[in-house]
Amino acid sequence: MNSVKYLMLSAVFTLLLPGVSFAKTADHGTMRLDQAVEVGSTQLQPGTYKVEWNGTGTDVHVSIMQHNQTLVTTTAQLKTNDKAASQDAVVTAPVPNNSSEKQISEIDFSKHKDALIFNSTGVNSNSQPMTRGQ
Repeated sequence: MNSVKYLMLSAVFTLLLPGVSFAKTADHGTMRLDQAVEVGSTQLQPGTYKVEWNGTGTDVHVSIMQHNQTLVTTTAQLKTNDKAASQDAVVTAPVPNNSSEKQISEIDFSKHKDALIFNSTGVNSNSQPMTRGQ
């Protein structure tokens, strides 16, 4: 009787294990801002933020968090570059109709080809160092 129970339990784990190994969790990174920037209508102050995203292509769901609190949820485009980025960077551009304020337009991740694109990068865009999450 015990051997049948162990055989059934083993069969269940064997069937469930492949599904667990293919389940994808959210991708994430940690960005550090040296100046206040906007994401949509939310202004983020200088500091360190966790960035998580799910999806591919033009419909990527992005959450920006600080101290375990979600501050911004938005969508972005996941762009695959020809080459991996040489360093982490947050690209900013002037906010339309207000050249003194900046908005995040792109986040690049060191040693990865993927980048998050939030909008068209302005001609006078700036780049800030960023730290990659574990």
